[in-house]
Amino acid sequence: MARTFRWLLRTFLALSALGLVAAFLVYWLAGRSLPDYDARHDVTGAEGRIEIVRDNHNVPHIFAGTDADVFFGLGFAHAQDRLWQMTMLRRTAQGRLSELFGSRTVRTDELLRRFDLYGLARDSVAAQDAETRAALEAYAAGVNAWIRRVNDEALGRGAPEFFLFSNRIAPWQPADSLAVLKIMALQLSGHLSEEVLRARVSLMLADARVADIMPDAPGEGVAALSDYAALFPGLPRYAALPEAPRDPLSPVPERGFAGASNAWAAAPERAAAGGTLLANDPHLGLSAPSIWYLARLELSSGGVIGGSIPGMPLILTGRSARLGWGLTSSYMDDQDVFIERLNPDNPQEYLTPDGYVPFETRKSLIEVKDAPAVPLTLRWTENGPVLPGSHYDLAAVTPKGHVAAIGWTALDAADTSMTAGLRLMRAGSVAEALEAGELFVAPSQNLTIADTDGVAMQMVGAMPGRLPGHRTSGRLPAPGWQEVNRWQGRLPYAVNPRFTDPAGGIVGNTNNKVIDRDFPLHVSFAWGDTQRIQRWLRLMKNREVHTRDSFIEGQLDTVSFTARALLPLIARDLWFTGDPAPAGTPERRRQRALDMLADWNGEMNEHLPEPLIYAAWLRELQNRLSQDELGPLAAEFTHPDPVFIERVFRDVDGAAAWCDVAQSTRRETCTDIARLALDDALIWLAERYGENVESWRWGDAHQARHDHQVLGELPLLNWFVNIRQSTSGGDNTLLRGLTVGRGPDPFANVHGAGYRGVYDFADPDSSVFVISTGQSGHFLSRHYDDLGELWRRGEYIPMSLDPDLARAAAVGITVLRPRDG
Repeated sequence: MARTFRWLLRTFLALSALGLVAAFLVYWLAGRSLPDYDARHDVTGAEGRIEIVRDNHNVPHIFAGTDADVFFGLGFAHAQDRLWQMTMLRRTAQGRLSELFGSRTVRTDELLRRFDLYGLARDSVAAQDAETRAALEAYAAGVNAWIRRVNDEALGRGAPEFFLFSNRIAPWQPADSLAVLKIMALQLSGHLSEEVLRARVSLMLADARVADIMPDAPGEGVAALSDYAALFPGLPRYAALPEAPRDPLSPVPERGFAGASNAWAAAPERAAAGGTLLANDPHLGLSAPSIWYLARLELSSGGVIGGSIPGMPLILTGRSARLGWGLTSSYMDDQDVFIERLNPDNPQEYLTPDGYVPFETRKSLIEVKDAPAVPLTLRWTENGPVLPGSHYDLAAVTPKGHVAAIGWTALDAADTSMTAGLRLMRAGSVAEALEAGELFVAPSQNLTIADTDGVAMQMVGAMPGRLPGHRTSGRLPAPGWQEVNRWQGRLPYAVNPRFTDPAGGIVGNTNNKVIDRDFPLHVSFAWGDTQRIQRWLRLMKNREVHTRDSFIEGQLDTVSFTARALLPLIARDLWFTGDPAPAGTPERRRQRALDMLADWNGEMNEHLPEPLIYAAWLRELQNRLSQDELGPLAAEFTHPDPVFIERVFRDVDGAAAWCDVAQSTRRETCTDIARLALDDALIWLAERYGENVESWRWGDAHQARHDHQVLGELPLLNWFVNIRQSTSGGDNTLLRGLTVGRGPDPFANVHGAGYRGVYDFADPDSSVFVISTGQSGHFLSRHYDDLGELWRRGEYIPMSLDPDLARAAAVGITVLRPRDG
């Protein structure tokens, strides 16, 4: 027995030793790709000496004798910290993910090949001005200099992910940077899915009910909707579709996730210190690492500092010594679905106003890891690329004998958005920034600008030219063979909304409706926000003058205007009513929850139970109201729409009819549905978080998920690469944390402000910024998540252009010298 025990102990010790050796070997190999920030490198492609000063938060401050060398340094720094992220963005645009990930990403690759974003990016290189092409070439040379360094010195393949997947990295090209910008346009575009869903709903419901469940932003709008069934007779009233699994690598946003943001600026007369102020927090999907990367560039026109996206030589949101700029999604309607009629005698032709013409076609082949290659035939019409019905649920709205083509402003082979961005970085005044905005094509954004004297907001991006007689006003798929539905080029830049030096001294946007004009100058029918704007107006009007700190307070505000507005409506017949109920009963729990909500001020604080009760109640209420009318289609409405719920409980245009369950014999009232929905919510919460209502915490359900898009799903590794944080805020607060809306954790925070910046031109070096994770994409780096805790607590780091401050306590200075110098 003793001998057996000794051998078991020896075996255990041997296996443990082997495990430790293996763990050390993995750690050593992965650690080889951690860059040394205090080093000197001889590089090919640089014109002179380049210094990359890494401050104590690992923000690179790049100094060189020429602008080209500054962009070279930015490419080098981006590649040092985010090489895997950059190559993934490029592969996504190229439709080549399946070469690494096999069959799971074929669907994504197929869609990107059909859009041909990479081909359009390649064609757009020639459309850039000379300075932009020089910047793109220098940036690419900087990226390639680091790739060569990795290969020459065996630096762990450049990132730990390359040990699990192919480490073959093609040299970076100028077109790659333009392709990354195209991917951002795809991530920020949501009108295509909105059109399709509106068509699907209109096939089931009367127009008045469509206006309830998919309401326009409050204010004047269209009086009636087109009848989609009349446009295409014979479509089924409801077409059930198989639910396609969503891959985390897909750049196509789900409905409601197509970008958001906050930005506002105050003129000197509205600022306590007499200098302009600007705040910006763009909202995108949360990930580890963040899509954002902080950087400072010292250009010939002066220093610029702010948020960049690895892969592009741009500071997308930030400031110089004289100008600050921020971006918010404009929600311009820049996408349309065209239903194309096939020639019944020749399906290789489609109908145009001039008769049947052949599709433009070409072949493509998707290489798939561990599986046969997938051949594709790509087809384009005069209106845009043809997509099969398996994408965007197009099968449900495409009649037999027809196909769907997509019109989208980003499908432009002469897209000059990169040139516009670089000119914006060099602009020294609001006027120069507005002029640069004319070259933006896609994605359309609201550009908020402040110089030392004034403020402005300009919608940038190409606006499609539609005819007044358009059959659907761009709200529904339209017959592509009718001239009246076709785009007539793009409208002039002067048509885009512009607001300069307003009388009130403040401009701002929370993705709300900014203008109300008749079609076709309407900008959009579907806006991203109807709620945050109300809270923002309150905060701006409550102060005669603002400061940097009051702008920070606005970014971090967690009060829900929605909760304050809706709870008195849905609970008005439930508060302080009913007979006393014994402890432990559902009635007692309901009364306790209602008492807590009655005393709640609407603050979506992570430490409180009330936000969780409120959010769960609204979710169940939306389900109760819509399930009987919409059936399986109700699952498409993953987030409660406050305007819909308000219409129902105020009985606007008879909307209270949604409260009556059509299949039941009795007539349910809105009070009945509100009580049942609250009971549903409390049962779910008790099963999930226990019976004690007071112990529930919003932050337990509203965790920010900064997940690694590839390694985040792998057992064990996900503990190292995913970053989870309890957070305040919610879907409709200025501190926005959009919830996932489905699955076992419907209130997880998955879409929010990955970047926050506040710029004060009374004291520019007191400006601040932060990102949601850290600068490094390497999970073994201390800079992988060091900014994440600051971000969670609502803290910032200094945003200074002072080179001495950057050098003080720097984590290292990288010096690049020309190899032949």
